[in-house]
Amino acid sequence: MRKAKITRNTAETNIQLSLAIDGKGDSQIQTGVGFFDHMLTLFAKHGRFDLRISCDGDIQVDAHHTVEDVAIVLGRAFSQGLGNRKGITRYGSMLLPMDEALVMSAIDISGRAMAVVELHIPSEKIGTQFDTELVEEFFIAFARELGATIHLHQIAGKNSHHIVEATFKGLARALSQAVAINPAAPEEIPSTKGTIL
Repeated sequence: MRKAKITRNTAETNIQLSLAIDGKGDSQIQTGVGFFDHMLTLFAKHGRFDLRISCDGDIQVDAHHTVEDVAIVLGRAFSQGLGNRKGITRYGSMLLPMDEALVMSAIDISGRAMAVVELHIPSEKIGTQFDTELVEEFFIAFARELGATIHLHQIAGKNSHHIVEATFKGLARALSQAVAINPAAPEEIPSTKGTIL
């Protein structure tokens, strides 16, 4: 199984994270931000990643540092767990409906960090702690640390919760495709360059 454990301690957050890429979707998430915990739980479930996250962050200020720093650690964990990327499918995409919302998610584990996030979330906050502008911050940090190109494009949607949930679920399923081992080429690096690091 491809696994990683990472601890990151700063003046703003203390994070312990463990990841099994080839998991069953089991999770234990505690960040102190309820809506964010919900998104990470369904991310693990829909990607079938086993994920444990404990974060003690400065949420008395706001949720920004917690959300961004968890994304940093999660991206690093996937990068570490994937190693030299040998045998991965590399690409994944998902068009995911969530009631009235519809979001397209696509990923290329290319070694090149890029996040294009085109979401039109009507409310500035979901719940009492989660600022919706943090969705883009999360995926930018995650893409950077994983070394991946991510596109997230909203096609329809009016409910902020549904839009964000469709985004996390869709990216999880796209990522699950991308990290899957290609049975036709399980020993190959999926690039003509011979490396994607």
